[in-house]
Amino acid sequence: MSNVRVRFCPSPTGNPHVGMVRTALFNWAYARHTGGTFIFRIEDTDIARDSEQSYQDLLASLRWLGMDWDEGPEVGGPHSPYRQSQRMDIYADIAKKLLDSGKAYYCYCSPEELEDRREKARAESKTPGYDGMCRDLTPEQITKHKSEGRAPVIRMRMPDTDWTWDDLVRGEVTFAAEHVPDYVIVRATGEPLYTLVNPVDDVLMEVTHVLRGEDLLSSTPRQLALYDALKAIGVAKGERPLYGHLPYVMGEGNKKLSKRDPESSLLMYREEGYLPEGLLNYLSLLGWSFGDDREFFSKEEMAKVFDVARVNANPARFDLKKCTAINAEWIRTLDHADLVKRLIPFLISDGVFSQEPTEADLEVLLKAIPLIQERMETLRQGVNMVSFLFTGNPGSPEFEIDPDESAKVLTADAQPVLIEALSALNGVSTWSAEAIEEVLRVALIDGLGLKPKVAFGPVRVAVTGRRVSPPLFESLEILGKVRSLSRIQAAII
Repeated sequence: MSNVRVRFCPSPTGNPHVGMVRTALFNWAYARHTGGTFIFRIEDTDIARDSEQSYQDLLASLRWLGMDWDEGPEVGGPHSPYRQSQRMDIYADIAKKLLDSGKAYYCYCSPEELEDRREKARAESKTPGYDGMCRDLTPEQITKHKSEGRAPVIRMRMPDTDWTWDDLVRGEVTFAAEHVPDYVIVRATGEPLYTLVNPVDDVLMEVTHVLRGEDLLSSTPRQLALYDALKAIGVAKGERPLYGHLPYVMGEGNKKLSKRDPESSLLMYREEGYLPEGLLNYLSLLGWSFGDDREFFSKEEMAKVFDVARVNANPARFDLKKCTAINAEWIRTLDHADLVKRLIPFLISDGVFSQEPTEADLEVLLKAIPLIQERMETLRQGVNMVSFLFTGNPGSPEFEIDPDESAKVLTADAQPVLIEALSALNGVSTWSAEAIEEVLRVALIDGLGLKPKVAFGPVRVAVTGRRVSPPLFESLEILGKVRSLSRIQAAII
């Protein structure tokens, strides 16, 4: 199956979203499974909506996710360029050939006329699609329309036949001819539309399998017809591509996940510190099954077994809690040095480090990893857990106790606890977690008769700034005696 050629062809409009990433992943996995070719193509013919920033974000997103492409931007390939905005001459040439062959025609109908006729069709309980008014204009009618200054669009002439194909995900699908009327392929401005450029590039780039979202299911009959027309004029060769339409990804309220939903933004996951491995692992489960009830695997393991036949046609619900749980599981698999490396950019972006960490900073961070790794769900949570170890250092923010935590824990009743803890810790000669725990238990639990939560809570808030932190005694050991005692002293009124 090494002749398999699939494509991922997003439009650079807005932030990349998780539904788009799932489509890319399934195509990538199928290409890798079959030894085929994964084409990355940019569909940027919508001048009003496309942006260079969004284009750069798309490239950065695929690089961050670790999905390499065989042909496309920055890689090149035999069918370059891979940005549609750089292929306009190709589309103009093919549009002309379609016109010359009678497969397409100029339509001079105004938007108002089209809407009036659609309303009339609805009133008569007919299908409100284009009625073919301009299909067979006489030379005199064309001259009249031109004299009126009408700028025509180009419409594809659809055969009067039903359209049936064997969808790779949904099985046999049929659209009746009345539901697939003649459609516009080039605007009156001369801009080619998705309806032309997408299937034309699939033909020219020799795409064999099209895996895409269910929202594009209704466009498939048009693309099949255009493929047949391109074959008739000698542009297309070989068989039509095979189509598979991936299930919708649903959000809250059983509605389709949209770009407006916060959990749909890929940027959000990157900023919050989800691992690419964790996010891709979860997205692969939205409509596909590894088999044997297995839910934890890498994209490389997925590619080894990926089968389009195991894609479920039913809508898949996006569950942020499950996504986060899988991400946490991935964090737990990282070795300590790798986790340190992944945390550093977040520590810098959050201002904990003003620049690349020193050797001393790295040593402290490496010691802290065993304390936080099992507790982290995202990398940003890890930053919150370890920042107290670095605040107060040169170039780092000053150490501060969360005001709400202080108000709840560092009350007047906590003062005797802090005073006794300071005295006990001051006498520790070998500063280790074991020694720290021993003296604090003797002083606060045995000496003051306190329960552990009441005894250690004020000390925890005084030295870490929060009620929730890594294990207290180990944290004190890493923080060091001088800074630990200084923070407890500062919390005593």
